[in-house]
Amino acid sequence: MNFQVGDQVIAEYKTGVYYGEIVEMSSTMKAAVRILAVKEHPTQGDLHNPMDPSVAFFHQRRALSHQEIALMPLATIRPYAGTVPSYSDSLKRALVAQIDKLTDMEAWARRSLQELAQLNNEYFPPSN
Repeated sequence: MNFQVGDQVIAEYKTGVYYGEIVEMSSTMKAAVRILAVKEHPTQGDLHNPMDPSVAFFHQRRALSHQEIALMPLATIRPYAGTVPSYSDSLKRALVAQIDKLTDMEAWARRSLQELAQLNNEYFPPSN
């Protein structure tokens, strides 16, 4: 894809996804993108050990700031022709979506543990 300065894009940076604008083509492999809004909030924790809460350093990842410029590989950038939401509204929506997703996973894990405990009792009944 040939991007031009001024093109609106959706771009991934680490584990977050952003609406942005190309401000510089720094090489044939990367572009500088100005952040306009947040599509998906970055994932928390250690990327090398996903879903592991007991790692030595559990990373807190903040969303990139409004108007911040980040150098992103072209492979993580795609054109965007829609309306860009306000940064504040998009950040709130993305944060709430991440919280809701994790809350749903937590509820699923609790229910799964209940079902597995029942199966454990059926597979290996307690001796009387």
